[in-house]
Amino acid sequence: MNGSQVIAETARKIKERSSRNTGILAALSSALFLGFTPIFGKQALFAGFSPLALVTLRTAIAAGMLFVSMLILHRQFFYIYPVGLIGCALAGLFNGLGSILYYSALNRLDASIAHLIYSFYPIFLAVWQMLDSQPVNRITFIRLGVAIPGVYLLVATGSQNADLPGALLMIGSAILYALHILINQRVLLEVPAPTVTFYTLLSMTVTVTTAFLLFNRQLPPGGTPWWPVLGMAAITFFSRITLFLGVKHLGGMQTTLLGLGELLITVSVAAIWLGERLSPLQWLGALLISCSMLLIGFDRYTPQKRRSTGWLAWLNPPAVNATDLTWPSEP
Repeated sequence: MNGSQVIAETARKIKERSSRNTGILAALSSALFLGFTPIFGKQALFAGFSPLALVTLRTAIAAGMLFVSMLILHRQFFYIYPVGLIGCALAGLFNGLGSILYYSALNRLDASIAHLIYSFYPIFLAVWQMLDSQPVNRITFIRLGVAIPGVYLLVATGSQNADLPGALLMIGSAILYALHILINQRVLLEVPAPTVTFYTLLSMTVTVTTAFLLFNRQLPPGGTPWWPVLGMAAITFFSRITLFLGVKHLGGMQTTLLGLGELLITVSVAAIWLGERLSPLQWLGALLISCSMLLIGFDRYTPQKRRSTGWLAWLNPPAVNATDLTWPSEP
């Protein structure tokens, strides 16, 4: 290669490395925030909020926070191409339904056990990816092979058996969560993370509010503390932006595998705050999950690119306009 080609190749590698580092930091930040979700959720349920009221309030408040911040600081992020908007609406619908299942399950399970079952979502994402004709590399399968026994040990070796209906509800939530990540991964190839976050949250808000109005309009009595709901809204606000920033720069599978770190946050805080305890075998499961996260350093990184195949290929913008899309830089 000549001098200009060497410079161009070096610049490309630096850009890819920077994108990867941004994705890893965003994914770990999202895991940190999401690890507190079941803790605050359990506190809100103890306080008297119904699952539907809880999910509706925290989603609507988070969407409102994001709308105000974008309106004041980054109005340009409101723009999105029509097919991308449809994709965000679908992702929000599926995640909204999944959130209803999640908090219904959380109402029946310990916070740590609930979130541990939920952590099967990388497996479902791998299945969704293969159905969408997206490759899953060998190291990723190894990481899943290390993480799955870890999740099993955390769920199946405790002193208390998990409630079966609650466990099934949580598995359904994980399936829908994985599907919404796959859909948004397509949209994020062309659209900034804050834009995808806002329109997905907006669709989630419509979904859960409709369910609340149709099936259970009950609110807790006056004097009920609202701090757990407000805390969950703040967690949702920050975790969604960092989640989609991670997916944009790192890909859905890598982000979700790093996101298993939220398990360690949930288990640790549940033990301290809620008095929940893990057996030695469950701690071994947590160690296996940690090892799966550390293997990110050996996982082959493929920069995200638009794909013309798969059942979600229709989410790509029209080819004639794709090169004309210009976006402001990420905040």
